[in-house]
Amino acid sequence: MQSFRKLITVLALPFLIAACSAVPLHVPVPENEESVATVPGFPANIRFWADEAPSNSRALISERIDAYRAANADYFEKHKTYPALHYLALSGGAYNGAFGAGLLSGWTDTGKRPDFALVTGVSAGALIAPFAFLGPRYDATLRTFFTTTNSDKIFVGGLWNFMSGITGGLALTDSTPLAKKIQTSITLDVMADIAAAHRKGRRLFISTTNMEAQRGVIWDIGAIANSGNPNALNLIHQIILASASIPGVFKPVFIDVKVGNASYSEIHADGGVTSQVFVYPLKVQRSVIDEFSRYHMERHLYIIRNSKITPEYKVLQPEFFTLSQRSVETLSKYQGLGDLYRLYLSTQRDGIDYNLVYIPSGFTAKTKEYFDPVYMSQLFDVGYTMAKQPGTWMKKPPNLDYSPDEP
Repeated sequence: MQSFRKLITVLALPFLIAACSAVPLHVPVPENEESVATVPGFPANIRFWADEAPSNSRALISERIDAYRAANADYFEKHKTYPALHYLALSGGAYNGAFGAGLLSGWTDTGKRPDFALVTGVSAGALIAPFAFLGPRYDATLRTFFTTTNSDKIFVGGLWNFMSGITGGLALTDSTPLAKKIQTSITLDVMADIAAAHRKGRRLFISTTNMEAQRGVIWDIGAIANSGNPNALNLIHQIILASASIPGVFKPVFIDVKVGNASYSEIHADGGVTSQVFVYPLKVQRSVIDEFSRYHMERHLYIIRNSKITPEYKVLQPEFFTLSQRSVETLSKYQGLGDLYRLYLSTQRDGIDYNLVYIPSGFTAKTKEYFDPVYMSQLFDVGYTMAKQPGTWMKKPPNLDYSPDEP
């Protein structure tokens, strides 16, 4: 038995060394200072907790409304009202993000796709969000990404990465290809366009999960882009990569922060760990909501759930990884369903029109690899076609058929 253990130790030693060397130095933020940590060189208001509205929410909303009113002054002069505010929430879904990309493209071709005043993205939705925010001229970019990208352009697998992951490393794969793809897609020009839209009162939010705090973090990408900080583009790349980094599969992202003069780092990963789709914190003061009604601003929310929401039967081999993967898939499905109900409640409270679309249960194609261009092309086409059909958008979450008159 001792000789066997020695053999295992010798075989695993190279992987242990590689894993330890791959883990960056991490100095965690003290627990009682989590809420005051800031990213060096950036104002504190570039981010806030997903479960807690900022203390200055009313001032932030007033600033945003003032910018929106100024940008639409000519419209108001002509119509004596302001244009409706359209919000777009893009969920996680990994390769199923092809559905959202296709739906946006089809929506463009109907001639009825609005300019969004707010776009939010989680995980796969974070990859789509900047381009959805900037409008139809980036539809081709989304089509290329979600119909031609295979697994090799997202991560590097193999025995070495797998063994490094299970012997003390950060993940089972190397997500360097995804990081490079984000860097080449989100350029200085793209960031400048985001900053310009931000100055007009539009907002682009992307969420990550602070793994140590067990809380979602909402990042104001437009505020970062508009900050003038020379590190702004790199920080945006980090945030999008973190939001799409499934824990255990992809490495988390370490973001440097400061509390006073002390330097720390935070561990950020997939925003879908805490929420599959979001708009803004549910905990919002009434006075903040009333800021919109003061100017009679009509608001519409469109939610694209890049997933099916109905149960899907699947025969399993009773193995550790198979069962673990199936558990995560199931957890994400029902967490996402809960998010749809949560958002519905918030829209009813805040006077926002609710619209929802998701992958239909009738789509039965299967992937042959994690990112399968054939599968994603088929799903892109499904989204594209649905966008052109009447009745695609649901006005409430599924199975919400309760009536107060029922016993």
